[in-house]
Amino acid sequence: MTKEECFNLGYISRRVGNKGELAFILDVDTPSRYTKLESVFVEINKSLIPFFIKKIIISRNFATVTIDGIETVEGADEMVGSGLYLPLSFLPPLKEKKFYFHELNGFKVIDKNYGEIGIIQSVLDFPQQAIFQIIKDKNEILIPAKEEFIISIDRTKKELYLNAPEGLIDIYIQNKPEDDTEKETDEEQN
Repeated sequence: MTKEECFNLGYISRRVGNKGELAFILDVDTPSRYTKLESVFVEINKSLIPFFIKKIIISRNFATVTIDGIETVEGADEMVGSGLYLPLSFLPPLKEKKFYFHELNGFKVIDKNYGEIGIIQSVLDFPQQAIFQIIKDKNEILIPAKEEFIISIDRTKKELYLNAPEGLIDIYIQNKPEDDTEKETDEEQN
């Protein structure tokens, strides 16, 4: 299993007690969906290693977990700080304008005013705002990934329809017609 086939569930924040229990911080919208979690991938030395879960107790976005094979303080301490991953198939399907960041990679972007503007390279996840990183030819176009700018998502055709804020795409696309006054001034000087 690779990271590209998974989503980040959260991370192991600390050891709990002296029998190898761990504290997970769950970085997901609905932590309660994972109360019956049977296994998890833990990132160790840049590889995803599967572990079976013996017991999990979830409270808000915090979980106390007993992992099969981790029964000592030393074993638990070695796992602190490790990332937690699950296969993408664990994510429930989304509808309408809702989306997972990973699912839009490769989608064609069509703006209401400009038409096709490029392909989504990725959705950049910044603390203040997620951003669609769109590539057209060798140009990069950055548009906030806000629901209010999304007209619709066609998952079958892999197309995202937007109504970007006026002037935003102009910053990136330089296909403006030549200004006639500049042309006349050049001719007069010759």
